[in-house]
Amino acid sequence: MIPCGWLYSSPSPTIMKPNLRLHNRTLFLFVMILATTIRFSTVVCQETEHDDDPYNVCSQLIRCGSLLLDYPFWGLGRPAYCGHSHFQVTSCPHDSFILKYKSLEYRVLATDIGKQMITITRDDLWNLDICPQHLHNTSYNNTLFDAKYLSNVDLSLYYGCEASNWQGNRFSCSKNGTNNYGYFYRTSDIHIYVSEPECENHIIVPVKAADADILLTSNATQHDLTRLLRAGFDLRWRANNEECDKCVASGGFCGSDSTWPELFVCYCYTGNFSLDCNNGDENGECDQCKQSGGSCGYNSSLPELFVCYCDDGNFSLTCNNTHLNRAANNGPRKKVNMKRKLVTGLSCSIAGIMFLCFVILCWRKRLHETRKTENQQLEMFLRDYGTLAPKRYKYSEIKKMTNSFQEELGRGGYGSVYKGLTPDGQPVAVKLLVGATGDGEDFINEVASISRTSHVNIVALFGFCIEGKKRALVYEFMPNGSLDKFLHGDDSRLDWNTLFQIAKGIARGLEYLHRGCSTRIVHFDIKPHNILLDEEFVPKISDFGLAKLCKKKESIVSVMGARGTAGYMAPEVYFKSLGGASHKSDVYSYGMMVLEMTGASKNNNASPKSKSEAYFPDWIYNQVEAGDNLGVNGVTSEEEEELARKMVTVSLWCIQSGPSDRPSISKVVEMLEGSLESLQVPPRRFWSSPTRPAQDTSPLPTQSSSNRLSTVQSVVENFSS
Repeated sequence: MIPCGWLYSSPSPTIMKPNLRLHNRTLFLFVMILATTIRFSTVVCQETEHDDDPYNVCSQLIRCGSLLLDYPFWGLGRPAYCGHSHFQVTSCPHDSFILKYKSLEYRVLATDIGKQMITITRDDLWNLDICPQHLHNTSYNNTLFDAKYLSNVDLSLYYGCEASNWQGNRFSCSKNGTNNYGYFYRTSDIHIYVSEPECENHIIVPVKAADADILLTSNATQHDLTRLLRAGFDLRWRANNEECDKCVASGGFCGSDSTWPELFVCYCYTGNFSLDCNNGDENGECDQCKQSGGSCGYNSSLPELFVCYCDDGNFSLTCNNTHLNRAANNGPRKKVNMKRKLVTGLSCSIAGIMFLCFVILCWRKRLHETRKTENQQLEMFLRDYGTLAPKRYKYSEIKKMTNSFQEELGRGGYGSVYKGLTPDGQPVAVKLLVGATGDGEDFINEVASISRTSHVNIVALFGFCIEGKKRALVYEFMPNGSLDKFLHGDDSRLDWNTLFQIAKGIARGLEYLHRGCSTRIVHFDIKPHNILLDEEFVPKISDFGLAKLCKKKESIVSVMGARGTAGYMAPEVYFKSLGGASHKSDVYSYGMMVLEMTGASKNNNASPKSKSEAYFPDWIYNQVEAGDNLGVNGVTSEEEEELARKMVTVSLWCIQSGPSDRPSISKVVEMLEGSLESLQVPPRRFWSSPTRPAQDTSPLPTQSSSNRLSTVQSVVENFSS
C-alpha cells in the first residue's frame, strides 16, 4: 500500500477561467452599438400630416386611476402613432390598465415612467382564481420587455396532483364539484424536494423575489399563493428607449410613423424628425419657413429634403417665394447638405465596423491566452506528482487502445466509458471526456483524488490523457460492472452475505478516504452506480469528479452549489443552515445506498397501492423498533435476517437529518463488524422523503435512469411483499 502521506495535499491550482458568457455579452453589446450607429446614420425623418397636430396629441398621457403611461403605450383615446404597435392598452378596470399578449391578458398594477418599468400580473390569476380554465405559462416578448437585473423569481404551479401526507405549499381547486390538489414552489427550489409532484399539469408564473421569500421560511398556504400572484412581477420595457430619451430631451414627444408603425418618429413643435428636435434645422430652414407662415417637415419620397408646408402647397424653403423655392429644391445647397449627411453616415458605419473588428480580435486573443494559461497550469499541476504520476497516454494511444471507441460500457453527463486493452493485453476501462470546457476541475479532482491512493476498495487509476479539450482517464477494468445493475437491472439478485460484504467493503473504502491519509477526501457522490465490482464482487469506489480535498482538521468543506445526485445527497449540501457539507455528507449517501441495497430486489407481485402508502425510512424504522420480522425478499435463514437487520439499523443511523447525529464512517465499520445485539435503534430524525433523481448529475456513465427504483417507492414495494 502506498503511504498515506503521499496523497496530494496542496491546494488546487488557480485556473484562469475564460468568462465566455461575459465575452458573448460584450460582443452582443458592441453589435447592438454598431446597429444603433448605422440606424442613427441612415434613418431619416418621416412626413406627418400637418392638420393631425401629433405634437399636441402625443403630449397627452394615458390615465387610469393614479396610473400614468406614455410612449410606447397607446390606446384609450391615445392614437396608435403616439406609441409602439405592440404596446396597446385595451381597458382600465379597477384603476389598472389591461395589456393583451398572445392569448393572455395582463393587469398593470404599477408604473414608473422615469425608470421605464411596470408591475404586471396575469389577469386571470389576479381575479382570485388560482385555478384558471386554461393553463398557460406566463410569457412575454423578450425583445420588447426585459426582466434582467430585476428581482423576479419563477413560481411553479402544479395542478391535478394526487393527495399526499405532505401539507406544505398546497392549494385546492374545485372543478365540477370535485376538489383537486395542487402544489406550488419556487422553480429554483424544486430540486430540494428531490422530485416533482405527480400531477397532470404544470405552469410557471414569475413573481417578485421579496414576496416569494415566504416559501423559504414556512409552509406557505393558499392565501400566501393568492397574495404572491396578486403582487405581480416587474418588467422594464425597451421600445426605442434611447431614441425616445433623446427626443424628449430635445423638447419633442415620441411616436411612430402612421404608414410604417415600426419606424420611430420624434414629434416636435417644428415638425417630425427621425431622431430629435435638433436635427431638422441645420441651416435655419425651419425658422425661415415658420416666419413665412408655414410648418416644417420632410419630403415623403426623399426624406433628406426639407419641406415647408404652406396653405397653397409644399415648398422647399418658405411660403412667399414660390418660384425661388421650387427652384431651390434642386439647388446646390441641398445637394451639398445631402452629400454631407451621406458621408457622415457612411463614416460612422465604417468606424463602427472597424471598432467591432478590433473588439473581436481582442476577444479572440484574450481567449487564446486564457486557454494557453489553462493548459500550462494543468501541465504544471500534473508535473507536481513527479515519478508517482500515472502514465500519460497520447490521444492516438487511447483511440488505439479502445479500437476507435468500439465497445461502450456506459454513458454519463460528462462523457462515456469504453472497454480497452493496453499494449500488454491488460483490460482497462477508458473514461473519455470529449469537448471538455471550463477549467477542467472535474478532471483535476479525479486525477488528484485517485492517482495517489491505494486501497482494495478504491478503483485504481492506470493513466490519463490530456490534449487540449480531449481528456481521458484509464482505470482498471471491473468485469461485473456497477452495483446498480445488480439492484435494478436484469441480473439475478445477489445473496445477502455478498450484499453485506459489499456494504462493509464500501464503508472501509470511505474510511480510507476520510481517515486513512493525511489529506481527507470527501467523495460527494456515493451511490450504487459509482460502486464497481470485480470478478469476486469486491466493491471499489469510483468517479471522483465531484470529490473535494481538505485537511483532516477541517470539519466543514467549502463547496459551490449542490454536489451529488438527488436521492443520495445529504440535506446540508443544499441547506447550509444545517451546518455545511462535510465527511458526514458521505455517511448520509452511504446510508441511503445501503437502504436501497436491502430493499431493491425485484418484486413483481407488489400492489401499486403499497408504493405510496408510507415513507420507507419511517416504515422500516417501525419494523426495527418493534423487533418485527423485516419481511425482506430473499431472506431464508436467521443468519440472513440478522445481516439484513444490521444493514438496515446502520443505514438508519447514517441518514439522520443532522450531521452531528450521524456516526463517522469508522464507527459505521465498527457497527457492521460488531454484533446485532450491540446496536441501538437510532432516533427517528429523518429528512423529507427522497425519490428518484430526475437527471443523473454524476459525471460517471449512466445506464437507463428509468430502471432506477426510488428509495421511497421501490424499496417499500419490495419490503412489503
